[in-house]
Amino acid sequence: MAYNPDPRAPMFTNLHYCSRCGMPSTEPKADFDELGVCVACRASEQKMHIDWQARERRLAEILEQFRGKSTSGYDCIVPISGGKDSAYQLHLIKNVYKLKPLACTFSHNWFSETGMRNLRWCLETFDVDHVMFTPSRGLVNRCARRSLEMIGDACWHCHSGVGSYPVQVAVQYKIPLIVYGESAAEKSSHADYDNLLEYDEHYFTKISAFYYPEEFATDYLSVRDLSPFKLPPGEELRKLGFYGIHLGNFIFWDGERQTEFLRDHYGWQEDKVEGTYKCYKSVECRMPGVHDFTKFLKRGYGRGTDFTSQDIRAGLMTLEEGNIIARENDPVEPDILEYYLKSTGYTREEFYRIMDEQREKVGALTREEIQDALTDAARRKAERLAREAGNDA
Repeated sequence: MAYNPDPRAPMFTNLHYCSRCGMPSTEPKADFDELGVCVACRASEQKMHIDWQARERRLAEILEQFRGKSTSGYDCIVPISGGKDSAYQLHLIKNVYKLKPLACTFSHNWFSETGMRNLRWCLETFDVDHVMFTPSRGLVNRCARRSLEMIGDACWHCHSGVGSYPVQVAVQYKIPLIVYGESAAEKSSHADYDNLLEYDEHYFTKISAFYYPEEFATDYLSVRDLSPFKLPPGEELRKLGFYGIHLGNFIFWDGERQTEFLRDHYGWQEDKVEGTYKCYKSVECRMPGVHDFTKFLKRGYGRGTDFTSQDIRAGLMTLEEGNIIARENDPVEPDILEYYLKSTGYTREEFYRIMDEQREKVGALTREEIQDALTDAARRKAERLAREAGNDA
């Protein structure tokens, strides 16, 4: 039996897991060395030996190169969601490097109440000008429907929009520099610190959206409908001298400490996020539970595993402790799934059938193995709720 019910062990016996952090082989672009150590673990070792002072000096040079360059009066664009990373980006650009940014937001139109508060807080705390584009509810719902069958999650419109809209703003306002935060080398297999994934206008298509609007279009989503997600012509970007960076390629990035700093020093707010035990990642959105549950159905792990692997690398927990926590989060159907089904018109049966097809593309797990994990998680949840009810009584 490929599903292992032992809560201290990895969930599936037929997947290879990183010998150090427990990240499974179904992670996109997963690669393990001869010791069975994953890319993110190797990158965390590299991070300890980098001359960060030299990299920070290079960052300061780049930022100074673009200071005052735009005729619009802005030094750079900082894409923001109101989340922890973009808030920290604004702190660095505005308060440390003393640049004048134009903040821009592609709204996924799924903002949580906490997310909207944090977005307003960002704008007021860092005192920045701001532009935002919000696609219509109908367009979001249709994209969310198409997204499931195309990429196996609900979020193509967000993956694509956060990549395309800031580039559109750059052209519109003639601002050549765009500044993002976390490096792709921080906790994924897309890159490490010796082989950085440099930003360009196609970055988000390559790592998360996977399809351009022309490829994503279908009978209920025309190319015209998807025009908000189109990149400007390359000729316009070359004429502008378009250039983008990730701050995490130049400074020592520590999401936990940065979140604590934003919360304790400025008042940024955390909240409960479905599918994980952390209270900050994707707190701005109502839908991370669906995004991460589809990842579990497709690849056999979710955001619980994402975070336990990070905490194991940081020495905050053991592999056994991480396995226990991942089981409590990854295989649990989120409450927000009902909203997703209502918004897209999918039935529950259609949703699970499409995810079966997505899992078959990955080819590592069977429907029965995933179902065993879901059933065991539901049993554990019922037992926990019964104990809590008994204690309350």
